[in-house]
Amino acid sequence: MKIDNGIRALAGSMVLLSVLLTQFVHPNFVWLTVFVGLNLFQSAFTHFCPAVIVLKKMGFK
Repeated sequence: MKIDNGIRALAGSMVLLSVLLTQFVHPNFVWLTVFVGLNLFQSAFTHFCPAVIVLKKMGFK
């Protein structure tokens, strides 16, 4: 899988996880969604995403 697809899959799964945690565990998990959104927004301008480093170490190309 390519890095771009891996980032989308990771971000999407984190958003879905945070929505489930917000609904069933505690409302403050909404901040995880905010963090993911802000990280996606800043990476669009800076071209730096910490998840890329992790995905590269996992073998994504």
